[in-house]
Amino acid sequence: MTFKLWSIGGFHSKETHEAPVWRLMAFTDLRSFELYELLRLRSEVFVVEQQCIYQDMDGHDQEAMHLLGVQHGELQAYARCFAPGVKFAEASIGRVLTRSTCRGAGLGHALMEQAVLAVSQVWGPQAIRIGAQAQLVAFYARHGFVEVGEPYIEDGIPHIEMLREA
Repeated sequence: MTFKLWSIGGFHSKETHEAPVWRLMAFTDLRSFELYELLRLRSEVFVVEQQCIYQDMDGHDQEAMHLLGVQHGELQAYARCFAPGVKFAEASIGRVLTRSTCRGAGLGHALMEQAVLAVSQVWGPQAIRIGAQAQLVAFYARHGFVEVGEPYIEDGIPHIEMLREA
C-alpha cells in the first residue's frame, strides 16, 4: 500500500533534514527492526517513563495502521490508527507518543496532524474518537477533540474519551 503523504523508505540511514519523515504502514508491512523500535519506544514512554505496569501488546497491533515519525535516522514519534469499529464505533488514534528528548518542539502536534490525515486518507473523512490521558486534554483540544463521557481510570491513569467531528 502506497500513500502520497508518507515516505516508504527505511530509517537506518541518517536523515540530513530537520523535518520528520512520516511512514504509515500496516502491521504486516512492518519490518522486524521497525516493529522492535516502535515497541521499544512505547515501552520507554508508557511503561518506564510513566511508571505504568501494563500489557502494551494488547492484540490490536495487527488491526492498526502504524504511523512512524523518523528524524535523524531514529524513531521519534509514533501513533496507531484504527478503522471504525475496531476500538470504538468511530475511527480512532492511540498509543500517541514522542521520544522525551524531542518534546517541546512541536513534534507531538505534527504527529497528531499526520494521524488525523492518515485516518482521513485511509478510511475517508470521519469522526475520530480517542481515549486520552486526562493530563493531555488541552493538547488534543488543539486538534479539534472535545471531551465526551465521564473520566475513567485505565492502567492506573485518569483518562477521558474525546471526539473529533468529521
